[in-house]
Amino acid sequence: MTSLEVLMRYFVTGASGWIGSAVVPELLKAGHQVTGLARSDAAAETVAARGAQVRRGELGDLDVLRAGASASDGVIHLGFIHDFSRMAAAAETDRAAINAIGSALEGTGRPFLIASGVVGLADGRPVTERDMPDANGNPRMANAAITLSYAERGVRPVVVRFAPSVHGEGDHGFLSVLVGVARERGFSAYVGDGSNRWPAVHCLDAGRLVRLAVERAPAGTNVHAVAEEGVPTRDIAEAIGRGLGLPVKSVSAEEADEHFGWIGRFFGADVPASNAATRKLFDWHPAQPGIIDDLDAGHYFKG
Repeated sequence: MTSLEVLMRYFVTGASGWIGSAVVPELLKAGHQVTGLARSDAAAETVAARGAQVRRGELGDLDVLRAGASASDGVIHLGFIHDFSRMAAAAETDRAAINAIGSALEGTGRPFLIASGVVGLADGRPVTERDMPDANGNPRMANAAITLSYAERGVRPVVVRFAPSVHGEGDHGFLSVLVGVARERGFSAYVGDGSNRWPAVHCLDAGRLVRLAVERAPAGTNVHAVAEEGVPTRDIAEAIGRGLGLPVKSVSAEEADEHFGWIGRFFGADVPASNAATRKLFDWHPAQPGIIDDLDAGHYFKG
């Protein structure tokens, strides 16, 4: 931390989650104070074990969110209901939470950072930080646009757009799902020729970037939590095959949804994403293993 930076009290939603497992310790290590939202006893124990204070409540408890935001020097909103069977409802809950937090911070100049994604922002070329979310687009992108609009209301909004795979030991996200599908099907698969690309970032690199962004990013900044701009999905499937000792095969685009389930639409997409502006703005240099090295380390295949 430089002499220009001030120790802050941050309110963090999603503090008990996967990305929160890196963000909370990173903030504390830098000397900040953290209060994490916890919806259950188990979540509260996790937040406390990470060294943060606990504020009980759920993403739908808008009064709790307003109170947490008002009592803080800034908010990091990582929480989201990842239920792909009811994404419209999850996005509506997220929108209400964003507006509750934003209204509590209005006129303060305090930072308000939210987690978003890079998927769906560009077609046929790498997504860059200059690509703005469409307020009339898919609900998650629309919520990012709403967040950025709080710059006009005296808030310092920042949108951190994460790679589809935020990997590392303890991850139960996309990579773990792909490993589970391969186990169930008896082979590791990719879609088509497997040349479509997935961006990736290690959780610890992402945690450091979130801390840098909430400390330093100007109002209205899009930040890319992307260490590898695009790893061919065939390479990912081959690493999963090595780890499980299974053959590797192609499935057609028409077969992808049936083979992979809900993750098929993501794993079959070509979504390269640039991180050039993010690296330059924050002097951010990812230092953790890449996605293939992380898979080859073996922890995704335990149990």
